[in-house]
Amino acid sequence: MNESILTSQEKLIFKLRELFSSAGYRRFRMSKFEDYDLYSAYKDFLVSEDIISFTDIGGSLKALRPDVTLSILRGTDPAPGETEKLFYDETIYRPSNGSYKEMTQCGLECIGCIDSASVLEVLGLAARSLSEISDDYVLSISQPDIITGAVDALGLIPDKRAGLLKLIEDKNLSGLKAFAAAQDGDALDGIIKLAMICGSPEEAFAEIEAACAVTEETDQLRSLCAELKERGLSKGLRVDLSAGCTTKYYSGIVFKGYVSGIPKEVLSGGRYDELASRMGKDCGAIGFAVYLDALDRAEGSEDLSGDAAASTLRVALPKGRLGEKVYAMMAAAGYECPEAVSGSRKLIFENAEKGVSYFWVKPSDVAAYVERGAADLGVCGKDILMEYDPAVYELLDLKTGKCRVAVAAKADFTDGPGKQLTVATKFENIAAKYYASQGRDIDIIKLNGSIELAPLLGLSDVIVDIVETGTTLKENGLKEREKIADISARLIANKASYEFKSGAVSALAEALGRQVEND
Repeated sequence: MNESILTSQEKLIFKLRELFSSAGYRRFRMSKFEDYDLYSAYKDFLVSEDIISFTDIGGSLKALRPDVTLSILRGTDPAPGETEKLFYDETIYRPSNGSYKEMTQCGLECIGCIDSASVLEVLGLAARSLSEISDDYVLSISQPDIITGAVDALGLIPDKRAGLLKLIEDKNLSGLKAFAAAQDGDALDGIIKLAMICGSPEEAFAEIEAACAVTEETDQLRSLCAELKERGLSKGLRVDLSAGCTTKYYSGIVFKGYVSGIPKEVLSGGRYDELASRMGKDCGAIGFAVYLDALDRAEGSEDLSGDAAASTLRVALPKGRLGEKVYAMMAAAGYECPEAVSGSRKLIFENAEKGVSYFWVKPSDVAAYVERGAADLGVCGKDILMEYDPAVYELLDLKTGKCRVAVAAKADFTDGPGKQLTVATKFENIAAKYYASQGRDIDIIKLNGSIELAPLLGLSDVIVDIVETGTTLKENGLKEREKIADISARLIANKASYEFKSGAVSALAEALGRQVEND
Protein backbone atom coordinates (compact mmCIF):
# COMPACT_ATOMS: atom_id res chain seq x y z
CA MET A 1 0.00 0.00 0.00
CA ASN A 2 1.21 3.50 -0.84
CA GLU A 3 1.07 5.13 2.61
CA SER A 4 1.67 8.58 1.13
CA ILE A 5 -1.97 8.75 0.06
CA LEU A 6 -3.24 8.10 3.60
CA THR A 7 -4.11 10.81 6.10
CA SER A 8 -2.61 10.76 9.59
CA GLN A 9 -5.95 9.46 10.88
CA GLU A 10 -6.01 6.58 8.41
CA LYS A 11 -2.40 5.61 9.14
CA LEU A 12 -3.05 5.62 12.87
CA ILE A 13 -6.23 3.54 12.51
CA PHE A 14 -4.25 0.79 10.75
CA LYS A 15 -1.54 0.89 13.41
CA LEU A 16 -4.03 0.73 16.26
CA ARG A 17 -5.98 -2.09 14.64
CA GLU A 18 -2.77 -4.08 14.43
CA LEU A 19 -1.83 -3.22 18.02
CA PHE A 20 -5.19 -4.23 19.45
CA SER A 21 -5.48 -7.38 17.34
CA SER A 22 -2.04 -8.53 18.45
CA ALA A 23 -3.20 -8.22 22.08
CA GLY A 24 -6.15 -10.56 21.45
CA TYR A 25 -8.89 -7.99 20.86
CA ARG A 26 -11.40 -8.59 18.08
CA ARG A 27 -13.10 -5.90 16.04
CA PHE A 28 -16.63 -4.84 16.97
CA ARG A 29 -18.82 -3.34 14.23
CA MET A 30 -22.02 -1.42 14.80
CA SER A 31 -24.65 0.63 13.03
CA LYS A 32 -24.42 4.40 12.81
CA PHE A 33 -27.93 4.52 14.27
CA GLU A 34 -29.21 3.37 17.65
CA ASP A 35 -32.56 3.43 19.39
CA TYR A 36 -32.90 6.82 21.04
CA ASP A 37 -34.07 5.09 24.23
CA LEU A 38 -30.54 3.72 24.79
CA TYR A 39 -29.14 7.22 25.16
CA SER A 40 -32.12 8.80 26.91
CA ALA A 41 -31.90 6.12 29.63
CA TYR A 42 -28.22 6.82 30.26
CA LYS A 43 -27.94 10.55 29.56
CA ASP A 44 -26.08 11.13 32.81
CA PHE A 45 -23.24 8.98 31.47
CA LEU A 46 -22.90 10.94 28.20
CA VAL A 47 -20.50 13.81 27.54
CA SER A 48 -23.49 15.88 26.44
CA GLU A 49 -27.24 15.37 26.62
CA ASP A 50 -27.60 16.93 23.15
CA ILE A 51 -28.33 14.06 20.74
CA ILE A 52 -29.26 14.14 17.05
CA SER A 53 -32.51 12.19 16.81
CA PHE A 54 -34.90 11.33 13.97
CA THR A 55 -37.85 9.09 13.18
CA ASP A 56 -37.10 6.20 10.82
CA ILE A 57 -39.49 4.96 8.11
CA GLY A 58 -41.01 2.50 10.59
CA GLY A 59 -41.89 5.27 13.03
CA SER A 60 -39.20 4.39 15.59
CA LEU A 61 -37.22 7.18 17.26
CA LYS A 62 -33.54 6.76 16.37
CA ALA A 63 -30.34 8.66 17.13
CA LEU A 64 -27.01 9.24 15.48
CA ARG A 65 -24.55 7.58 17.83
CA PRO A 66 -22.99 10.04 20.36
CA ASP A 67 -21.09 7.29 22.18
CA VAL A 68 -19.57 3.92 21.33
CA THR A 69 -19.20 2.29 24.74
CA LEU A 70 -22.95 2.14 25.44
CA SER A 71 -23.54 0.29 22.16
CA ILE A 72 -20.76 -2.21 22.83
CA LEU A 73 -21.79 -2.81 26.43
CA ARG A 74 -25.41 -3.38 25.46
CA GLY A 75 -24.39 -5.94 22.85
CA THR A 76 -21.89 -7.81 25.02
CA ASP A 77 -22.76 -10.46 27.60
CA PRO A 78 -19.65 -12.40 28.72
CA ALA A 79 -20.10 -15.72 30.50
CA PRO A 80 -19.22 -15.82 34.22
CA GLY A 81 -15.45 -15.82 34.66
CA GLU A 82 -14.89 -14.89 30.99
CA THR A 83 -13.78 -11.62 29.40
CA GLU A 84 -14.76 -10.07 26.08
CA LYS A 85 -11.92 -8.06 24.49
CA LEU A 86 -13.15 -5.79 21.71
CA PHE A 87 -11.82 -2.88 19.64
CA TYR A 88 -13.46 -0.47 17.24
CA ASP A 89 -12.96 2.52 14.98
CA GLU A 90 -16.23 4.35 14.58
CA THR A 91 -17.82 7.73 13.91
CA ILE A 92 -19.76 9.54 16.62
CA TYR A 93 -21.78 12.76 16.55
CA ARG A 94 -21.46 15.30 19.36
CA PRO A 95 -21.98 19.04 19.86
CA SER A 96 -18.80 21.11 19.67
CA ASN A 97 -18.41 24.90 19.60
CA GLY A 98 -22.08 25.53 19.00
CA SER A 99 -22.76 22.90 16.33
CA TYR A 100 -22.76 19.15 15.88
CA LYS A 101 -19.54 17.54 14.69
CA GLU A 102 -18.78 14.18 13.14
CA MET A 103 -15.86 12.71 15.10
CA THR A 104 -13.81 9.56 14.69
CA GLN A 105 -12.77 7.40 17.62
CA CYS A 106 -10.61 4.30 17.79
CA GLY A 107 -10.49 2.39 21.03
CA LEU A 108 -11.05 -0.80 22.96
CA GLU A 109 -13.26 -2.25 25.66
CA CYS A 110 -12.46 -5.09 28.06
CA ILE A 111 -15.71 -6.41 29.59
CA GLY A 112 -16.20 -9.29 32.02
CA CYS A 113 -13.90 -10.64 34.70
CA ILE A 114 -11.62 -7.61 35.23
CA ASP A 115 -8.62 -8.18 37.48
CA SER A 116 -5.39 -6.23 38.03
CA ALA A 117 -3.81 -7.92 35.01
CA SER A 118 -6.68 -6.68 32.81
CA VAL A 119 -6.24 -3.11 34.08
CA LEU A 120 -2.49 -3.25 33.47
CA GLU A 121 -3.03 -4.61 29.96
CA VAL A 122 -5.44 -1.80 29.06
CA LEU A 123 -3.16 0.89 30.50
CA GLY A 124 -0.22 -0.62 28.63
CA LEU A 125 -2.18 -0.53 25.37
CA ALA A 126 -3.15 3.08 26.09
CA ALA A 127 0.53 4.00 26.52
CA ARG A 128 1.48 2.16 23.33
CA SER A 129 -1.37 3.87 21.47
CA LEU A 130 0.03 7.26 22.51
CA SER A 131 3.53 6.21 21.43
CA GLU A 132 2.14 5.47 17.96
CA ILE A 133 1.19 9.15 17.75
CA SER A 134 4.31 10.69 19.29
CA ASP A 135 7.32 9.74 21.39
CA ASP A 136 6.61 12.78 23.54
CA TYR A 137 3.44 11.86 25.41
CA VAL A 138 1.90 11.89 28.88
CA LEU A 139 -0.38 9.21 30.31
CA SER A 140 -2.04 10.78 33.34
CA ILE A 141 -3.83 8.44 35.73
CA SER A 142 -6.09 9.03 38.70
CA GLN A 143 -8.32 7.24 41.19
CA PRO A 144 -11.23 9.67 41.79
CA ASP A 145 -12.36 7.75 44.87
CA ILE A 146 -9.35 9.19 46.71
CA ILE A 147 -10.79 12.70 46.55
CA THR A 148 -14.51 11.94 46.29
CA GLY A 149 -14.25 9.78 49.41
CA ALA A 150 -12.67 12.65 51.33
CA VAL A 151 -15.32 15.06 50.00
CA ASP A 152 -18.18 12.71 50.93
CA ALA A 153 -16.85 12.60 54.50
CA LEU A 154 -17.67 16.33 54.75
CA GLY A 155 -21.39 15.58 54.52
CA LEU A 156 -22.13 18.43 52.12
CA ILE A 157 -25.53 18.94 50.50
CA PRO A 158 -25.58 17.79 46.82
CA ASP A 159 -25.23 21.27 45.27
CA LYS A 160 -22.26 22.18 47.46
CA ARG A 161 -20.65 18.79 46.86
CA ALA A 162 -20.98 19.22 43.09
CA GLY A 163 -19.58 22.75 43.30
CA LEU A 164 -16.59 21.61 45.34
CA LEU A 165 -15.80 18.75 42.96
CA LYS A 166 -15.97 21.16 40.00
CA LEU A 167 -13.46 23.47 41.74
CA ILE A 168 -11.19 20.47 42.34
CA GLU A 169 -11.33 19.23 38.76
CA ASP A 170 -10.65 22.77 37.49
CA LYS A 171 -7.68 23.10 39.89
CA ASN A 172 -9.25 26.36 41.02
CA LEU A 173 -7.02 27.01 44.02
CA SER A 174 -8.51 30.42 44.81
CA GLY A 175 -12.02 29.03 44.60
CA LEU A 176 -11.08 26.11 46.84
CA LYS A 177 -9.59 28.44 49.45
CA ALA A 178 -12.72 30.61 49.36
CA PHE A 179 -14.89 27.50 49.73
CA ALA A 180 -12.77 26.34 52.67
CA ALA A 181 -13.00 29.76 54.34
CA ALA A 182 -16.78 29.49 54.29
CA GLN A 183 -16.72 26.10 56.04
CA ASP A 184 -16.08 25.29 59.67
CA GLY A 185 -12.78 23.64 60.62
CA ASP A 186 -9.81 22.75 58.47
CA ALA A 187 -11.08 19.50 56.93
CA LEU A 188 -10.67 20.95 53.44
CA ASP A 189 -6.94 21.67 53.81
CA GLY A 190 -5.98 18.09 53.02
CA ILE A 191 -8.42 17.91 50.10
CA ILE A 192 -6.94 21.07 48.60
CA LYS A 193 -3.43 19.60 48.82
CA LEU A 194 -4.61 16.42 47.09
CA ALA A 195 -6.41 18.40 44.37
CA MET A 196 -3.24 20.18 43.30
CA ILE A 197 -1.08 17.02 43.09
CA CYS A 198 0.13 16.43 39.55
CA GLY A 199 3.50 14.91 38.76
CA SER A 200 5.50 11.74 38.35
CA PRO A 201 4.42 8.80 40.54
CA GLU A 202 7.44 9.38 42.80
CA GLU A 203 6.58 13.06 43.24
CA ALA A 204 2.85 12.44 43.63
CA PHE A 205 3.09 9.75 46.30
CA ALA A 206 5.67 11.75 48.24
CA GLU A 207 3.14 14.62 48.35
CA ILE A 208 0.34 12.22 49.32
CA GLU A 209 2.42 10.95 52.24
CA ALA A 210 3.32 14.51 53.26
CA ALA A 211 -0.39 15.34 53.29
CA CYS A 212 -1.04 12.30 55.53
CA ALA A 213 -3.57 11.08 52.95
CA VAL A 214 -2.48 7.46 52.47
CA THR A 215 -5.56 5.25 52.03
CA GLU A 216 -6.40 1.89 50.54
CA GLU A 217 -7.13 3.66 47.23
CA THR A 218 -3.78 5.49 47.20
CA ASP A 219 -1.98 2.21 47.95
CA GLN A 220 -3.79 0.56 45.03
CA LEU A 221 -2.79 3.43 42.74
CA ARG A 222 0.82 3.22 43.94
CA SER A 223 0.90 -0.53 43.23
CA LEU A 224 -0.52 0.04 39.77
CA CYS A 225 2.17 2.62 38.98
CA ALA A 226 4.87 0.25 40.28
CA GLU A 227 3.56 -2.57 38.06
CA LEU A 228 3.60 -0.27 35.02
CA LYS A 229 7.18 0.67 35.81
CA GLU A 230 8.19 -3.00 36.06
CA ARG A 231 6.69 -3.56 32.60
CA GLY A 232 8.73 -0.70 31.17
CA LEU A 233 5.68 1.56 30.80
CA SER A 234 6.66 4.38 33.15
CA LYS A 235 7.70 6.75 30.35
CA GLY A 236 5.34 9.70 30.36
CA LEU A 237 3.41 8.32 33.34
CA ARG A 238 1.95 10.93 35.69
CA VAL A 239 -0.50 11.02 38.58
CA ASP A 240 -3.16 13.76 38.62
CA LEU A 241 -5.58 13.24 41.50
CA SER A 242 -8.08 15.90 40.42
CA ALA A 243 -8.91 14.16 37.11
CA GLY A 244 -12.31 12.52 36.80
CA CYS A 245 -13.82 13.90 40.01
CA THR A 246 -17.02 15.06 38.34
CA THR A 247 -17.54 12.32 35.76
CA LYS A 248 -20.40 9.86 36.17
CA TYR A 249 -19.13 7.71 33.30
CA TYR A 250 -16.17 6.19 35.11
CA SER A 251 -16.30 4.60 38.55
CA GLY A 252 -12.70 3.56 39.18
CA ILE A 253 -9.30 4.20 37.65
CA VAL A 254 -9.42 7.11 35.18
CA PHE A 255 -6.70 8.05 32.69
CA LYS A 256 -6.08 10.62 29.98
CA GLY A 257 -3.45 10.84 27.26
CA TYR A 258 -1.72 13.90 25.84
CA VAL A 259 0.87 14.32 23.10
CA SER A 260 3.16 17.27 22.46
CA GLY A 261 1.78 19.84 20.02
CA ILE A 262 -1.90 19.03 20.65
CA PRO A 263 -3.64 21.34 23.15
CA LYS A 264 -6.12 18.85 24.59
CA GLU A 265 -6.38 15.20 25.51
CA VAL A 266 -6.17 12.73 22.64
CA LEU A 267 -7.05 9.68 24.71
CA SER A 268 -9.47 9.12 27.57
CA GLY A 269 -10.50 6.02 29.45
CA GLY A 270 -11.21 4.28 32.71
CA ARG A 271 -13.24 1.66 34.53
CA TYR A 272 -17.01 1.86 34.20
CA ASP A 273 -18.32 -1.00 36.34
CA GLU A 274 -21.19 1.18 37.59
CA LEU A 275 -22.44 1.76 34.05
CA ALA A 276 -22.26 -1.99 33.40
CA SER A 277 -24.30 -2.61 36.56
CA ARG A 278 -26.88 0.00 35.53
CA MET A 279 -27.28 -1.88 32.24
CA GLY A 280 -27.92 -5.14 34.07
CA LYS A 281 -24.46 -6.61 33.50
CA ASP A 282 -22.90 -8.51 36.39
CA CYS A 283 -19.33 -7.80 35.32
CA GLY A 284 -16.51 -5.29 35.32
CA ALA A 285 -15.50 -3.08 32.40
CA ILE A 286 -12.58 -0.89 31.38
CA GLY A 287 -11.65 0.78 28.12
CA PHE A 288 -10.44 3.88 26.33
CA ALA A 289 -10.90 5.88 23.16
CA VAL A 290 -8.37 7.71 21.00
CA TYR A 291 -9.79 10.93 19.55
CA LEU A 292 -8.47 10.82 16.02
CA ASP A 293 -9.84 14.23 15.03
CA ALA A 294 -7.50 15.86 17.53
CA LEU A 295 -4.59 14.74 15.36
CA ASP A 296 -5.62 17.14 12.59
CA ARG A 297 -4.27 19.93 14.78
CA ALA A 298 -0.87 18.20 14.93
CA GLU A 299 -0.36 18.17 11.17
CA GLY A 300 1.79 21.14 10.32
CA SER A 301 1.81 22.45 13.88
CA GLU A 302 4.91 23.55 15.72
CA ASP A 303 6.77 20.61 17.26
CA LEU A 304 7.88 21.66 20.70
CA SER A 305 9.64 18.46 21.66
CA GLY A 306 13.36 18.61 22.09
CA ASP A 307 13.93 22.36 21.71
CA ALA A 308 14.05 25.32 24.05
CA ALA A 309 10.41 26.17 23.43
CA ALA A 310 9.40 22.97 25.18
CA SER A 311 10.38 24.44 28.55
CA THR A 312 9.38 28.05 27.86
CA LEU A 313 6.05 29.17 29.27
CA ARG A 314 4.01 31.13 26.73
CA VAL A 315 1.83 33.70 28.49
CA ALA A 316 -1.05 35.61 26.91
CA LEU A 317 -1.59 39.00 28.56
CA PRO A 318 -4.63 41.23 28.02
CA LYS A 319 -3.95 44.57 26.36
CA GLY A 320 -4.62 47.64 28.46
CA ARG A 321 -4.28 48.67 32.09
CA LEU A 322 -5.12 45.23 33.48
CA GLY A 323 -2.40 43.55 31.43
CA GLU A 324 0.14 46.17 32.49
CA LYS A 325 -0.73 45.57 36.16
CA VAL A 326 -0.43 41.83 35.71
CA TYR A 327 2.90 42.12 33.90
CA ALA A 328 4.23 44.20 36.81
CA MET A 329 3.19 41.38 39.14
CA MET A 330 4.86 38.83 36.90
CA ALA A 331 8.07 40.85 36.84
CA ALA A 332 8.05 41.26 40.61
CA ALA A 333 7.59 37.50 40.90
CA GLY A 334 10.82 36.96 38.94
CA TYR A 335 9.43 36.55 35.41
CA GLU A 336 10.41 39.88 33.93
CA CYS A 337 10.84 40.56 30.23
CA PRO A 338 11.50 44.32 29.88
CA GLU A 339 11.12 44.27 26.11
CA ALA A 340 7.42 43.39 26.56
CA VAL A 341 6.74 46.88 27.94
CA SER A 342 9.31 48.76 25.88
CA GLY A 343 6.89 49.94 23.20
CA SER A 344 8.44 47.60 20.63
CA ARG A 345 6.28 46.66 17.66
CA LYS A 346 7.25 43.01 18.05
CA LEU A 347 4.41 40.62 18.74
CA ILE A 348 6.16 38.06 20.94
CA PHE A 349 8.65 38.89 23.69
CA GLU A 350 10.86 36.22 25.23
CA ASN A 351 13.24 36.02 28.16
CA ALA A 352 14.89 32.65 27.61
CA GLU A 353 16.84 32.92 30.85
CA LYS A 354 13.60 33.19 32.84
CA GLY A 355 11.87 30.58 30.68
CA VAL A 356 8.97 32.81 29.74
CA SER A 357 7.58 34.58 26.68
CA TYR A 358 4.73 37.09 26.54
CA PHE A 359 2.32 38.32 23.90
CA TRP A 360 -0.48 40.85 24.12
CA VAL A 361 -3.99 40.08 22.88
CA LYS A 362 -7.49 41.48 23.16
CA PRO A 363 -8.81 40.69 26.69
CA SER A 364 -11.77 38.67 25.41
CA ASP A 365 -9.43 36.53 23.29
CA VAL A 366 -7.05 35.39 26.06
CA ALA A 367 -9.11 32.32 26.99
CA ALA A 368 -9.26 31.18 23.36
CA TYR A 369 -5.46 31.39 23.01
CA VAL A 370 -5.03 29.33 26.17
CA GLU A 371 -7.76 26.77 25.47
CA ARG A 372 -6.43 26.12 21.96
CA GLY A 373 -2.83 25.78 23.16
CA ALA A 374 -1.30 28.87 21.55
CA ALA A 375 -0.50 29.95 25.11
CA ASP A 376 0.33 27.81 28.11
CA LEU A 377 -0.93 30.44 30.54
CA GLY A 378 -3.05 33.56 30.32
CA VAL A 379 -4.79 36.18 32.39
CA CYS A 380 -8.43 37.08 31.83
CA GLY A 381 -11.42 38.31 33.80
CA LYS A 382 -13.71 35.92 35.63
CA ASP A 383 -16.53 37.28 33.48
CA ILE A 384 -14.92 35.74 30.38
CA LEU A 385 -14.68 32.36 32.12
CA MET A 386 -18.29 32.55 33.26
CA GLU A 387 -19.56 33.55 29.83
CA TYR A 388 -17.63 31.14 27.60
CA ASP A 389 -16.75 28.30 30.03
CA PRO A 390 -13.47 27.45 28.24
CA ALA A 391 -11.81 24.09 28.93
CA VAL A 392 -8.91 25.51 30.97
CA TYR A 393 -7.60 25.28 34.53
CA GLU A 394 -8.34 28.35 36.67
CA LEU A 395 -5.26 28.43 38.88
CA LEU A 396 -5.26 31.73 40.73
CA ASP A 397 -7.32 34.80 41.60
CA LEU A 398 -4.97 37.72 41.06
CA LYS A 399 -7.27 40.05 43.04
CA THR A 400 -6.81 42.88 40.57
CA GLY A 401 -9.14 44.28 37.91
CA LYS A 402 -11.95 44.02 40.46
CA CYS A 403 -15.49 44.79 39.39
CA ARG A 404 -18.81 42.96 39.27
CA VAL A 405 -21.43 41.68 36.85
CA ALA A 406 -24.71 43.26 37.81
CA VAL A 407 -28.28 43.91 36.74
CA ALA A 408 -29.20 47.57 36.27
CA ALA A 409 -32.30 49.43 35.16
CA LYS A 410 -33.80 52.91 35.10
CA ALA A 411 -34.26 54.25 38.61
CA ASP A 412 -38.05 54.24 38.25
CA PHE A 413 -38.31 50.74 36.73
CA THR A 414 -40.78 48.44 38.50
CA ASP A 415 -40.36 44.70 38.21
CA GLY A 416 -42.94 42.03 38.92
CA PRO A 417 -42.82 38.25 39.37
CA GLY A 418 -45.06 37.58 36.37
CA LYS A 419 -43.34 40.06 34.07
CA GLN A 420 -41.28 38.86 31.11
CA LEU A 421 -38.02 40.80 31.31
CA THR A 422 -36.22 42.10 28.26
CA VAL A 423 -32.48 41.98 29.02
CA ALA A 424 -29.81 43.76 26.99
CA THR A 425 -26.29 42.44 27.46
CA LYS A 426 -23.12 41.17 25.84
CA PHE A 427 -23.05 38.37 28.45
CA GLU A 428 -25.81 36.18 27.06
CA ASN A 429 -24.83 33.01 28.93
CA ILE A 430 -24.32 34.72 32.28
CA ALA A 431 -27.69 36.44 32.01
CA ALA A 432 -29.48 33.28 30.87
CA LYS A 433 -28.05 31.17 33.72
CA TYR A 434 -28.76 33.84 36.32
CA TYR A 435 -32.41 34.25 35.41
CA ALA A 436 -32.89 30.51 34.82
CA SER A 437 -31.81 29.97 38.44
CA GLN A 438 -34.71 32.24 39.42
CA GLY A 439 -37.19 30.60 37.04
CA ARG A 440 -37.66 33.90 35.20
CA ASP A 441 -38.90 34.15 31.63
CA ILE A 442 -36.60 36.59 29.78
CA ASP A 443 -35.91 37.87 26.30
CA ILE A 444 -32.20 38.51 25.72
CA ILE A 445 -30.99 41.15 23.28
CA LYS A 446 -27.30 40.71 22.42
CA LEU A 447 -25.40 44.01 22.22
CA ASN A 448 -21.69 44.56 21.78
CA GLY A 449 -21.36 48.04 23.24
CA SER A 450 -23.15 51.06 24.75
CA ILE A 451 -25.22 48.67 26.83
CA GLU A 452 -26.45 51.50 29.09
CA LEU A 453 -28.39 53.04 26.18
CA ALA A 454 -30.80 50.09 25.93
CA PRO A 455 -33.13 50.90 28.86
CA LEU A 456 -32.89 54.66 28.21
CA LEU A 457 -34.26 54.21 24.69
CA GLY A 458 -36.81 51.56 25.62
CA LEU A 459 -34.93 48.73 23.96
CA SER A 460 -34.82 46.69 27.19
CA ASP A 461 -36.15 46.64 30.73
CA VAL A 462 -32.80 45.90 32.33
CA ILE A 463 -29.16 45.36 31.40
CA VAL A 464 -26.57 42.85 32.58
CA ASP A 465 -23.16 44.46 32.41
CA ILE A 466 -19.82 45.04 34.13
CA VAL A 467 -19.97 47.63 36.92
CA GLU A 468 -16.81 49.02 38.49
CA THR A 469 -17.68 52.21 40.40
CA GLY A 470 -21.28 52.70 39.25
CA THR A 471 -20.59 56.27 38.17
CA THR A 472 -21.67 55.72 34.55
CA LEU A 473 -24.95 54.22 35.72
CA LYS A 474 -25.71 57.14 38.04
CA GLU A 475 -24.84 59.77 35.45
CA ASN A 476 -27.37 58.20 33.08
CA GLY A 477 -30.23 57.74 35.51
CA LEU A 478 -29.66 54.02 35.96
CA LYS A 479 -29.58 52.08 39.20
CA GLU A 480 -27.80 48.86 40.08
CA ARG A 481 -30.48 46.39 41.22
CA GLU A 482 -28.79 43.01 41.73
CA LYS A 483 -25.20 41.77 41.85
CA ILE A 484 -24.66 38.54 39.92
CA ALA A 485 -20.98 37.92 40.66
CA ASP A 486 -17.76 39.56 41.75
CA ILE A 487 -15.14 39.71 39.01
CA SER A 488 -11.35 39.86 39.09
CA ALA A 489 -8.42 38.75 36.93
CA ARG A 490 -7.62 35.02 36.94
CA LEU A 491 -4.52 33.07 35.94
CA ILE A 492 -5.59 30.22 33.63
CA ALA A 493 -3.67 27.30 32.12
CA ASN A 494 -4.04 25.04 29.12
CA LYS A 495 -4.80 21.52 30.35
CA ALA A 496 -2.24 19.77 28.15
CA SER A 497 0.43 22.34 29.03
CA TYR A 498 -0.25 21.69 32.70
CA GLU A 499 0.55 18.00 32.18
CA PHE A 500 3.74 18.59 30.18
CA LYS A 501 5.00 21.62 32.12
CA SER A 502 3.40 21.19 35.54
CA GLY A 503 6.63 22.00 37.39
CA ALA A 504 7.16 25.29 35.57
CA VAL A 505 3.46 26.20 35.68
CA SER A 506 3.21 25.50 39.41
CA ALA A 507 6.39 27.47 40.13
CA LEU A 508 5.08 30.54 38.30
CA ALA A 509 1.64 30.25 39.91
CA GLU A 510 3.17 29.94 43.39
CA ALA A 511 5.49 32.93 42.81
CA LEU A 512 2.59 34.99 41.50
CA GLY A 513 0.45 33.87 44.44
CA ARG A 514 3.04 35.24 46.84
CA GLN A 515 2.88 38.58 45.05
CA VAL A 516 -0.91 38.58 45.40
CA GLU A 517 -0.62 37.94 49.13
CA ASN A 518 2.03 40.63 49.56
CA ASP A 519 -0.08 43.18 47.73
